[in-house]
Amino acid sequence: MTRPRLFPTQEIGSIARPRWQLEGQRGAALSPAAVEEFRRWNGKLGFAPPEAPGEAPGAAGAPVPAATVRDWAALFGLRYFESLGLDRVYDGEARRVEMYEAAVRQMRGFEFQGHVRSFDNKYYLKAAGTGPVGLDRPYHLEEFDFVRDHARAEPKVPVTGAYTIADWSYNEHYLGQRTGWKGRSVRRAAQREFVVEVARAALRPTLRALIDHGARVIQIDEPAAGTHPDEADLVAEGFNAATEGLDAEFTMHICFSEYRRLLPALLEAKRCAQWTWEFANRDGPDHDAYQLLEMFREYGDRRAIGLGVLDVHRDLVESPEVVEDRILRAVRVLGDPERLWINPDCGLRTRSLDVAAQKLAHMVEGARRARARFERPDA
Repeated sequence: MTRPRLFPTQEIGSIARPRWQLEGQRGAALSPAAVEEFRRWNGKLGFAPPEAPGEAPGAAGAPVPAATVRDWAALFGLRYFESLGLDRVYDGEARRVEMYEAAVRQMRGFEFQGHVRSFDNKYYLKAAGTGPVGLDRPYHLEEFDFVRDHARAEPKVPVTGAYTIADWSYNEHYLGQRTGWKGRSVRRAAQREFVVEVARAALRPTLRALIDHGARVIQIDEPAAGTHPDEADLVAEGFNAATEGLDAEFTMHICFSEYRRLLPALLEAKRCAQWTWEFANRDGPDHDAYQLLEMFREYGDRRAIGLGVLDVHRDLVESPEVVEDRILRAVRVLGDPERLWINPDCGLRTRSLDVAAQKLAHMVEGARRARARFERPDA
């Protein structure tokens, strides 16, 4: 893909659901607080049509169809990111229940077992792999079509990776097919089969369909990769099985990991054009997180880097000067400013929409300041 400028900016994934969306898509009239929130954001972004009933879904006692509310939520996500000046955007995953469940519900061979805790008192509905993996139909197509037709910036669609889907599921079928003592090597072989089958039978046809619908940049999310660093080769193998021979720019987002432990095995992800990682979360006065980039020079890996410059776990809004400094430190380590994309560490869904907007605005300004230094070397 053509780079729009030096240090282009992008988002990573989900943002917080606005109250008006959560209430409105249930088909009920909005609470006064939700109405006020809708009007405030629509006044800023203009994402809903002028004929919106009562200027908010259900505000005038006229229920709005849930599908319409979800369309407005997707437009809200697009205009939210675009208004802040990002070069690559999506809709904040407005239509997805959750990054795992939304995908698994389109697959065969899974049975949901109940909710389990993931982190920060967040829960997800976990499934067991109880049969051969299959696919009812490629997913994310309707949401991507909507984004493609309405985006003003370049769209980048996030898709949950095969390794994460397998790791976050119970592997009953592929492990159950093996007889005898199920020791470490047997369990690993069963997990490998599970990952590859998710990649081949479900993820690959979905990626192909997205590409047929016009997707040119696809972010593969593998948040589970850091959980078992000794399985980094399975992450790469699943990525390869899903993307081999497909014509798109694929990036891989891995958050909150000890990245050095994933290399060199992860580098075997052949079609990955950009490593999108978290750095700001661990950066501080006594620790330069961006020195970690040195390992790419050690391994001779020249791929692009999606540089995390915003800590998504804190409300503290990084100043443009802090963002600029982080970019410049990364350039000094890598030696090549052309390799950097600028983004938050991860999705900003745990922050309020106001805090996330301030963070992203400062990120865009910090990237502009860093860009100006290279346009005016004497500055």
